[in-house]
Amino acid sequence: MCDSCGCGDPHVVSFDVHERMLASNDRTAAHNREHFKDHGVVAVNLMGSPGAGKTAVLEATARALGREARLGVLAGDLATDNDATRIRAAGIVAESITTGSACHLDAEMVHRGLHRLSWRTLDYLFIENVGNLVCPAVYDLGQDVNVVALSVTEGEDKPLKYPTMFRKVDLVLLTKIDLLPQLPEISVDRIAENLRLVMARPTMLVVSARTGAGIDEWIAWLRGQGRPRLTACAGAAGAGAFV
Repeated sequence: MCDSCGCGDPHVVSFDVHERMLASNDRTAAHNREHFKDHGVVAVNLMGSPGAGKTAVLEATARALGREARLGVLAGDLATDNDATRIRAAGIVAESITTGSACHLDAEMVHRGLHRLSWRTLDYLFIENVGNLVCPAVYDLGQDVNVVALSVTEGEDKPLKYPTMFRKVDLVLLTKIDLLPQLPEISVDRIAENLRLVMARPTMLVVSARTGAGIDEWIAWLRGQGRPRLTACAGAAGAGAFV
């Protein structure tokens, strides 16, 4: 359990204290959001379980966009800077945010991380949140959009087991679809149906970072979130989205 917020457990952190923490976080998030807006940066909060493929999606995004857009990443994890190192190897500027025992990023962590990243000239800033389907959904970071990576290997019931996460997101990336032939018990249609039960506007893209399947649709969706300086190269926003 996160010892900074208690993960909503009133026996660890009282309701009143938690509400004050969220209010303070929201003020910093609004400050971050103004920074991003002023500099024309699209901020994407990328969430998902450990091993869901978040870092692989970012690597595939860099390959697909090439020099078309400037990308940066703040990679959150409890320990190590392994993800940031891997992302930099893909040609993306990246900094690690090591949270210690905190199971999510908050707006202040992101704000501090921005001081170590040359972000003002970016087109997209990806905030790779700590691997977790619970707490990251609660904390506003100042992002424009929320995206969750859900691997086919995680099973079909995750939207039902963690509804808060899926209610908060703008897009679900169903990842590792190249593994579906080895997972005959997994139905993409059943995952889509479960998303319909919890999301107000269910939107899902099926992708494989390994084969590149669905990555063009993901890029088109990203372009659709762009600031005015990016719209000249925008494709059909949301192409390939369903659910």
